[in-house]
Amino acid sequence: MRLHVVFSFIILIVLFCNKATGQVYVYADSTKSDSTKFIKIIAADKFRRVKQDSAGDLNLLIGHVQLKQENTLFSCDSAVQNILTNTIEAFGNIHINDGDTVHTYSQYLKYLGNTKIADLTGKVKLTDGKATLTSEALQYDVNAKIGTYVNNGKLVNKQTVLTSKEGFYYADTKEVYFQKNVKVVDPEFTMLTDTLLYNINSEIASFISPTLIYDEKSNIKTRSGFYDMKKEVGSFSKRPIIKDSTQLIIADKIDFDKKTGEGIAIGNILFQDSSNGVSVLSGQAKFNKDKKTVKAYQFPLMIIHEDNDTLYVSSDTLYSGVIAKDTTKNNKNDSLRFFSAYAHVKIFGDSLQGRSDSLYYSAEDSVFRFYKEPAIWANESQITGDTIFLTTKNRKADTVLILENAFSVNKTKEGLFNQLRGNNMIGSFVDGEIDFLRAKGNSESLYYLQDDKDSAYIGLNYAMADAIGMKFKSKELKRISWVNAVKGITYPMDKIPADKKTLKNFKWLEAERPKNLTTLISLTKN
Repeated sequence: MRLHVVFSFIILIVLFCNKATGQVYVYADSTKSDSTKFIKIIAADKFRRVKQDSAGDLNLLIGHVQLKQENTLFSCDSAVQNILTNTIEAFGNIHINDGDTVHTYSQYLKYLGNTKIADLTGKVKLTDGKATLTSEALQYDVNAKIGTYVNNGKLVNKQTVLTSKEGFYYADTKEVYFQKNVKVVDPEFTMLTDTLLYNINSEIASFISPTLIYDEKSNIKTRSGFYDMKKEVGSFSKRPIIKDSTQLIIADKIDFDKKTGEGIAIGNILFQDSSNGVSVLSGQAKFNKDKKTVKAYQFPLMIIHEDNDTLYVSSDTLYSGVIAKDTTKNNKNDSLRFFSAYAHVKIFGDSLQGRSDSLYYSAEDSVFRFYKEPAIWANESQITGDTIFLTTKNRKADTVLILENAFSVNKTKEGLFNQLRGNNMIGSFVDGEIDFLRAKGNSESLYYLQDDKDSAYIGLNYAMADAIGMKFKSKELKRISWVNAVKGITYPMDKIPADKKTLKNFKWLEAERPKNLTTLISLTKN
């Protein structure tokens, strides 16, 4: 207890030991120019007036003391009132009732009646009936209805506990402004920050400094925004991060519903699924953290990592989710990711490139399904058709199935085009390079013959058959075979008619081929 408190209390005891009465006094000083601001004595078990010169007369009160200033009531065990300065110093079981809206309790009070400032120490408690603020020292401005502590305080609102080194309580707005070492402990989460504005009624916490919100499963890092503790929804800005054991979401702004796991991310988004080696970049996205789904807009780019190989996928809209792990297979993850891409789909990898109107891929079978005017490229080979199913192994092409209007083009070093077409086509790859292709149904082939000795081109062969197979080696066509109803013709190199150099519906789509990551993005935006 401070020295002046001890001294005042000793004087009070001595005076009452010398002379005291057992009556209740009611006192008002009508000589004051503003009697409404004067602290009035309502009741006390014992009372005595001590005359002083320039320091002002003192009223000494003991036992069930009650005082009043306008709508503010004070009660305590004992008090010393200075009439001149309009102040009181109170001791023991202090209670300030500010118009029945705010109740403040402590063991010691120094109150300045002219400015209506109350300095309280010793087990201080302030409550508005909903929340309770406690501290060892608190200053309360009765006029402005603002409570301030600078040496640790705690606010309890229902099951939520907020602590900080400094705090400012605003009774009119039911808000508390916390500063320095702020911690919020709730049954559903814990929050750590340095600056926090909390509304007791709405239970909304607003923050403007680095903030961490976490539970047993995930955490949120942000530097600005708000969190509604009642509804469990929040809006976070300035590059917030939402992270759990396998997922990471970063954006310029994120609106998030913790109950449903749903969120909207806006601006420079990064979504990562570390368990499946998948990342998504986009300008805007909807996601569900619990269901592990993401729907990305505004030039989305998916990055699929495996070992030292990376595959990029871009489109207008991209949706990705997970399916439960098949326990009958040797899968290393608890869940396997799939994705669908819509409109202007492009893929790029070191050994494989492609484009289509839409695309579906599942890690469960590692099959890329290209729909509507698809085209894929592997080195100098191009494959097109109505629908293409490409099976991959370690992110590299393994087998391919082309349904309807199947067409394959292999470009030689000299700029010539070996061609194969049919109703349908199957093929296989070795180390990401085409090894074998076979066309079935109304099959046609067109390929350039080479001399066995010096590999010089000596002619062009055209053939029709029920089925045609092509075998490749080192990226070049090495052997061709025909099955049933074979018809054909061979032209010497200097006798090839101009209209016989390509099969029907031939297209070399090199201009639409993504050649690197930069062109992939530019093709998507165009």
